[in-house]
Amino acid sequence: MTRIVALGGTVNPGSSTEQALRLAAAVAEGQGAEVTVFGGEYLTSLPHYLGPDHSAGLGSEMVEAVRAADGLLVAAPGYHGTISGVVKNALDYLEDLAKDERPYLDGRAVGLIATAFGDQASMSTLLTMRAITHALRGWPTPMGATILTYRGLFSPDGECLDERARGQLELVGRQVVLGAKSFAAGRDLA
Repeated sequence: MTRIVALGGTVNPGSSTEQALRLAAAVAEGQGAEVTVFGGEYLTSLPHYLGPDHSAGLGSEMVEAVRAADGLLVAAPGYHGTISGVVKNALDYLEDLAKDERPYLDGRAVGLIATAFGDQASMSTLLTMRAITHALRGWPTPMGATILTYRGLFSPDGECLDERARGQLELVGRQVVLGAKSFAAGRDLA
């Protein structure tokens, strides 16, 4: 079974960022992957990594899920030209994987989704996420989604009403599973 962890969202329940993440996650599930989602509600409950309110065990569900994962989907809103603190903090928790046999995101495909109200913010956010993925030894999928958000992008039941955005999210969902399966097959051959 191919395991994918999807993490992202904002402090706002039902945000476009989380809806985009869940759409890509649903596509990954449709490709046969088992997907575990850590959305905005979970991420906003995490105290600053190693900050005064941090204690051992916090974030362990997410860290353990990533440890067992073959791939990740990460969705972040563009705030002031870069990723939000909520998503960055969640990624900081992956420092707990530093001493693993497969450290950080090594050998994992990572599908990236950046949402913003403008092209510049979505692109700079995506580029930041690619840099973070490389720093964590992950492999970004060839397609990274840059989603321009607006009221009405998603229907009340979560359907993406914009063909361009939907196509990007579907491709990222498919590519993360393909990449994850490829890495898993390579590990099996080793």
